[in-house]
Amino acid sequence: MRRLILSALFALSLPVLAQSQTPPPGLQPLPEPPPAPPGLELDPALEPQVTITKRGEETVEEFRLNGKLYMMRVIPRYGAPFYLIDNRGDGNFSRMDHLDSGVRPPMWVIHQF
Repeated sequence: MRRLILSALFALSLPVLAQSQTPPPGLQPLPEPPPAPPGLELDPALEPQVTITKRGEETVEEFRLNGKLYMMRVIPRYGAPFYLIDNRGDGNFSRMDHLDSGVRPPMWVIHQF
């Protein structure tokens, strides 16, 4: 039993022993990435603004785009987090327990090796 434990520890330590502290000769740093093409700069107005507030024992995250509230994530002290989403943009929020749309593409096994 002791031999088995020692051989397992040795096998697990081999990758650590294989690494050397000095890099191989001839390595060069990667060049800087090129700038983004014109017209593809990210607009900061398209990034959602997230406001996190604590109400007693629960946390509410409000997501706004262009100043308009479109989604809230409520994290209660007990239980699973849920989302309140404004699907139509009219201010009426509907509750969703997860953001999964439920759409599942059909998948068939064509060939197995």
